[in-house]
Amino acid sequence: MNNRPILVVMLTCDDQTVSNAMEIFEDCKNSKAVYWGFKEKPLPLEKMKKLYAYMKQCGKKTVLEVVEYTEQECLEGAKMAVECGCDLLMGTVFFESVNELCKKHGLKYCPFVGELSERPTVMNGNVQDMIAQANEYISKGAYGIDLLGYRYTGNAVELIEKFVSRVDAPVCIAGSINSYERLDEIKKISPTAFTIGSAFFNNCFGDDFSRQIDTVYDYMEQ
Repeated sequence: MNNRPILVVMLTCDDQTVSNAMEIFEDCKNSKAVYWGFKEKPLPLEKMKKLYAYMKQCGKKTVLEVVEYTEQECLEGAKMAVECGCDLLMGTVFFESVNELCKKHGLKYCPFVGELSERPTVMNGNVQDMIAQANEYISKGAYGIDLLGYRYTGNAVELIEKFVSRVDAPVCIAGSINSYERLDEIKKISPTAFTIGSAFFNNCFGDDFSRQIDTVYDYMEQ
């Protein structure tokens, strides 16, 4: 890792794992990205385990992002991450049951903050309240925060700036980073990491998935 925000490649489009995730990873495994992940739906668990195992075999760090809002669904997603041997669990509404499961299994946990609804997720909420939420979760043992900055119904850049400066833990900006303008904003604010999924499938950074990954990786290193 360096001081530049880390690219996390998500094999997802519109908050759903793509059906050909294994094939895309196979084509892109030699790209520069180290962190790879996808969502808890709709791949069957056995296919998820197989893909995560292959990612690790290729020297990658693995991420599961769970887009669920009830305690039972969030806990089930966390159990998936444990069973898949993931390095990082992103998403879920914070619940102590999820937090305790992650601590028990040494799984780094980065929950959502804010008022969440729908899928793809829409985020509402007061900025100060979200910062307070984040710091509370960190104090309870969460590793970091999954901030859906560009899914915010208010001023996204202002939210991300304030949040990153006032939360003393890793922050990953997830969702809707789909332009060089937003990459420039992420560069300037410098969170720990950011995810790109749908934008690669929509060819926002070129016409080849693997080359897009390296293009974004190199752009963030400049």
